[in-house]
Amino acid sequence: MIYKKGRYYMVKFRWQGKLFRKSTRATNTKTARNIEGRIRSELAQGNFGILEKKLKPTLEEFLKKSFLPFVETEHKAKPATLTYYKYGVKGLQSCSFVKMPIDEITDQHAKEYATQNEHKSPSTLNNVLRTLRRALNLAVEWNVMDRPVRIRLAKGERQRERVLTEEERAAYLKACRQPWRDITTVMLGTGMRPGEVHKMRWENLTLEEDWGFISILEGKSKAARRRLPMVPEVLEVMKRRYKEQGQPSEGWVFPAATKSGHTEEDALKRSHLDALDESKVAPFPPYTMRHSALTDLGILGIDPFTLAKIAGHSSIIMTQRYCHPQADSIQRAFEAKAGRQKLVTEGGHREKAANKSKEVDTANTYESVI
Repeated sequence: MIYKKGRYYMVKFRWQGKLFRKSTRATNTKTARNIEGRIRSELAQGNFGILEKKLKPTLEEFLKKSFLPFVETEHKAKPATLTYYKYGVKGLQSCSFVKMPIDEITDQHAKEYATQNEHKSPSTLNNVLRTLRRALNLAVEWNVMDRPVRIRLAKGERQRERVLTEEERAAYLKACRQPWRDITTVMLGTGMRPGEVHKMRWENLTLEEDWGFISILEGKSKAARRRLPMVPEVLEVMKRRYKEQGQPSEGWVFPAATKSGHTEEDALKRSHLDALDESKVAPFPPYTMRHSALTDLGILGIDPFTLAKIAGHSSIIMTQRYCHPQADSIQRAFEAKAGRQKLVTEGGHREKAANKSKEVDTANTYESVI
């Protein structure tokens, strides 16, 4: 018989008094039945090796031979992501289960790792756990494993939830030196990721007298490709830089003497730290400016789906962290709902009154005719 377990169909039957279960790695019934038939045919011909379970690679082997080569190729243009996964692999190599066959690893092993390393920060733990989760998902995708394993992350990881006040933004911007001030202005005005701002090119901008657009043509996912309008502050910055650079038709908006040819986040860390020191604003990572800009839009009442499009998120779950409904906005929402219900109710009364008036007029007309 065949039955579905997770994504794939399984074959279940008895052979010489023993019960066997084997994945067909098929996702539809017809293919699964054909595979079941071939298994029975092989057994009838004496090929009992078909029932032997193939040895799976250990986690250590999979990471070294498959996972690392993949991420090095996949994230070659994203050094930060590559460094993140390499650091996670280094953490996994010291785990107690790294020598186990990859298909025997469960969420319980991940929990044990988190417990044994609770002295480490949640961010460090989750770096290792996210790397493990990604490796196991790829193992399923590449048919090394039959089904995915749910790996839960450690709690307590600090999120970028700080929102800069208007006073903090003004003081910080005033203390920034160029080109960091212009980059900061763009992030606060659009909610773009730092890397997206650094990689802006003139051929992807539209500049007119009173308006402008930024086209983002690459990113972490398909959703990252989007078109954003410029607020006046950003438009002013772009027009000034466009004039200063001789009105170029192509090239980097923020060129620099780096290997990539444009400004890099690491190279501008000093500018960020100096601005914090001079402005006396409490320390924050540059990404906080994106979070602040998107939170501004959330507070204005923009729906999460539109906000996700602006942010370039592929999942609405990610966008929810930028939605911070305040007590007064919740109050206004229910007041609006109550007002609408009142309007509908009053409208209903007016309609009934009008109908009643018509009935009276009709009755009077009937009586006059009689």
